[in-house]
Amino acid sequence: MKVAVTAASGGLGKAVLKHLVEEIGAGNVIAVARSPDRDDAYGIDKRRGDYLSVTELTEAFSDIDTLVMISAPVGDWDRIVMHRNVIEAAKQADVRKVVYTSIVGNGKEQETWYWPTQQVNRQTETDLEESGLDWVIARNGLYLEKDLANIVRAKSAGLYRNIAGDGKCGYITVDELAYATVKLAINDGANRQLFNLIGETLTQARLVELANQVFDMEVRYETISDKENVAELMKHPNIAARGEAVAKC
Repeated sequence: MKVAVTAASGGLGKAVLKHLVEEIGAGNVIAVARSPDRDDAYGIDKRRGDYLSVTELTEAFSDIDTLVMISAPVGDWDRIVMHRNVIEAAKQADVRKVVYTSIVGNGKEQETWYWPTQQVNRQTETDLEESGLDWVIARNGLYLEKDLANIVRAKSAGLYRNIAGDGKCGYITVDELAYATVKLAINDGANRQLFNLIGETLTQARLVELANQVFDMEVRYETISDKENVAELMKHPNIAARGEAVAKC
């Protein structure tokens, strides 16, 4: 079995590659990315594949049995078309199975600011289910590392603020997500099923409390409004560069 991973130069992609190499060996793992030569980790086959080019992706997927399709990042581009290009290329290359890393949800996200960007993932899920390929939909939980980093950065101010309030977040680490994704890729028992991949659900206050214990801090948590939260997020250069839509999701 040969398994390819798209968007392989990103954080989740690299973690998936690591666990694939451990499970099936470097000779059976292919990294597909827009700039494949940027990372030479694990000594695996690297192929160029841009989500905007069906032709390029089809060539990259040659001789592949299973594909891990990592969702394109939110930004000012048509993610539905990008994902459809990957699915079409997989079909043209005779890939048997696609594992898609989507985003966690229970339907209630449609009532929030979160929905306008994440409905893309739901459309891709539908496209994959209707593709004729074997598929697994792995809906990713929230990256624990990101919120922990934000809490640690708030140490100097002693205050961490966001909109979550008493809501519970389904956290999971990137490494845990990668491990689960690899297991779904190499075992067919989960085919044609959808999974929400999350760990323990925590309120923000509880996460801050645990972070205080681990990092020896005294940060307190405060709930703010949606507009205040977007304004705070837009202060981060990486988010500001990608626009308010990213801050809202």
